[in-house]
Amino acid sequence: MKKKIAELKHHRVELLARIAAQREQMSAIGADLRTPFLLADRGVTVVRYLRSHPLLAAGVLVIVVLHRRNVAALMGRLMGVWKGYRYLTML
Repeated sequence: MKKKIAELKHHRVELLARIAAQREQMSAIGADLRTPFLLADRGVTVVRYLRSHPLLAAGVLVIVVLHRRNVAALMGRLMGVWKGYRYLTML
């Protein structure tokens, strides 16, 4: 009986070590996926906002269509304007 208990204790220690290693692996996987999930979450937030403000969405669409080549630079400027607007409205 004592031998069986000793085997079970040893097996338990091995399982706990395996669990700790798996937790570390899951943590690493979660860290790798954090940025894509945050980006996707931000995209969903933008889409929801644009759906609730259809005129703004139409305006953004027109700007993107008219300025296809400089969309990245234009979006950067628009984000700057948007942040400035949000800052001023929070005062």
